[in-house]
Amino acid sequence: MKKILSGTVAAIALIATPAMAQTNQRHYAGTGSVSIPLVGSVPVDYQITNPQPGLFGINAGQLLGELGVALEVGTRYRAVADAPSDSETATPTVNVEFSLTGTVNRDCSFYAGNTSNARNIDFGVIGVRTGNNENVNSAFEMVGPAEANIDTLTAGCNTNNSVEISKDDIRGLVNANPGGYDTDEFQANIPYSVTASWTGVALNAQTTGSAQSLVVPTNGNAGLKQQGAWRSRMDIDIVAPAVTNKGLVAGSYTGKTTLTLRAL
Repeated sequence: MKKILSGTVAAIALIATPAMAQTNQRHYAGTGSVSIPLVGSVPVDYQITNPQPGLFGINAGQLLGELGVALEVGTRYRAVADAPSDSETATPTVNVEFSLTGTVNRDCSFYAGNTSNARNIDFGVIGVRTGNNENVNSAFEMVGPAEANIDTLTAGCNTNNSVEISKDDIRGLVNANPGGYDTDEFQANIPYSVTASWTGVALNAQTTGSAQSLVVPTNGNAGLKQQGAWRSRMDIDIVAPAVTNKGLVAGSYTGKTTLTLRAL
């Protein structure tokens, strides 16, 4: 039944005017046929607009329209709008001044993965020169540097803050159970450096962010840098240069580095 919606676009106008009646529309239309026992197929073709209750309050038109919907030979359109009247006499012009206040909590954020395992950095086997044809002055020395790179796309603080890096042992990675060894020829620790890089501003500065970094060298234990509010990617590079002046004692080497973003 093409009369239900003519054209390709239906525009709904929302209107509010004084004393205008509120919308309450109910329309039904149907076409096709229904099968009635003992009667057979009965054609259906009807339109019902805003049916109203009749005798004894029975709304026969609505019942018929809903029956057509239930039998899947009819359709229905409803539009109901309601809004309460003014609570008081309308005032064309009102001037009210509001004083607005609020606070923003100090916060620092650093996305470090979804589990604690993401923060366990394993170098695997730290290679040493194990060939039996190595010169005695090179035997058991590190083959090359051990390196780790950590980066997060979400880091920063929304107030003046400090970036702090600390190692749990200034010696770096430490073999806690090395057994006995010639201290002139071997060592049981691997020094490492830590470099953090990000985009930020100087403490109390209100300017465009620029490249910032904090370095804790191999012979350092901790470092700190104060700055203004920032948010950016942060890269952390951990580098253990190859130990070549002594051999490394066999065993497990462990260390811990802590990065702290602290609101000031």
